[in-house]
Amino acid sequence: MRILILGAGRVGESVAESLVSEQNDITVIDPDPDRLRLLEDRLDLRGVPGNGIQPSVLRRAGAEDADLFIACASLDETNLTACRVVKSVFNVPTTIARVRSDEFEADTPLLGKEGGFGVDRVICPEESVMRYVHKLIEYPEALQILEFSQQRAHLIAVRAAAGSLLVHHTIGEFKLLFPQAPMRVVAVYRQDDELTINAHTRVLPGDEVFVLADKTQIKQILSAIHKDDRPVQRIMIAGGGKVGLRLARSLMGQYQVKLIERDRKRCEYLAGELGSDTLVLCGDSADEALLIEENVGEMDLFVSLTSDDEDNILSAMLAKRLGVQRVIALVNRRIYAEMMQGSAIDIALSPAQTVIGELLVHVRRGAVAAVHSLRRGAAEALEGIARGDARSSKLVGQRIKNITLPDGARFGVVVRGHGDACQVLMPHHDLLIEADDHVIIFIPNKNQLRAVERLFQVSATFF
Repeated sequence: MRILILGAGRVGESVAESLVSEQNDITVIDPDPDRLRLLEDRLDLRGVPGNGIQPSVLRRAGAEDADLFIACASLDETNLTACRVVKSVFNVPTTIARVRSDEFEADTPLLGKEGGFGVDRVICPEESVMRYVHKLIEYPEALQILEFSQQRAHLIAVRAAAGSLLVHHTIGEFKLLFPQAPMRVVAVYRQDDELTINAHTRVLPGDEVFVLADKTQIKQILSAIHKDDRPVQRIMIAGGGKVGLRLARSLMGQYQVKLIERDRKRCEYLAGELGSDTLVLCGDSADEALLIEENVGEMDLFVSLTSDDEDNILSAMLAKRLGVQRVIALVNRRIYAEMMQGSAIDIALSPAQTVIGELLVHVRRGAVAAVHSLRRGAAEALEGIARGDARSSKLVGQRIKNITLPDGARFGVVVRGHGDACQVLMPHHDLLIEADDHVIIFIPNKNQLRAVERLFQVSATFF
């Protein structure tokens, strides 16, 4: 696929890094030639210096032949204008714009087909991070939690805790030990190495277990693998920027929230926006004396959301040492995130990784409904729709036992129906796939993606 990316900042760089690893033809446009040169040296892509809203620059970048345009420059107006230009001048099939402003939400008429901006999809990393943290607050035992198919099926990653119900048991024994909550274990990672999953795989303390199940069963499953954590009630947020403000605003009236911001003028603005529901503190979130004075050890969750990776890591580690049960740090640099995840920091969040799944849906072939990137892009969970009939589809009319997946890939769950009639089915070997079933597959290696995508492609005999 030919993909144009406008903007070589942190989000653009992360998006390019993820997409270029799949043999896509990537071109990045940015006004800074030095930044592009660094990207070209590190990744197999082409850089085009210039203003990305100018037709001459877009033409030089290959907009006439592009399949997908992703605008993730720092300014909303640049991204919206660029999408309009590539749509009207070059007729690029799909355009995606990064938009930070609340005034341009995804469902606003301004961004629809009749709105004039030529934007097919809006992404907002700040909004995605906020929603993701909300999920982690709702399920404090989880390392990662992702939604599929009308939010009925959830994929959760949880670290197995010593003394929990399912630790030291094989996966084959899970069903007998916990029959009231059907689940599908799709992967187990031990010290960063994936284990071969079968009925005899034994879960040990410290293992990272990936489970797919019905949303209604998630809390029971988490408590069985991790043991019950106390509910989150008290939250401290470090950083009052766009992400911190969004999160604090969304938590108003539900939790006890303290927000620390270094800039005094920003503090005054935050206090006016958040009112009396949130205590806004002016200071350095890495100041040990301030954290102790504000009883950080009594917090259930500490979330560090400043614009500086080092500050986020340092303040989160300090909060953990001072007694916070759970800490989350926003970390843009992948190498930092990989180093810190699961150590002194419970969860290292990457803004780009929270939105990459929204982009991958437009890159995947076949009838793909949702994509989630896992383990820093090394693995993926893909939700596809079984289209066609027994003659034209590799899935419809087939039983699970007769469908061949690449080595290591596993069926997660099958979601059938809509609304109140929606069912989440475990993929036992005799389950028959029907037309319009949503099938979720765990893919441990991106090299296996094409083989899985072909399962969801309807042959030419289907009309």
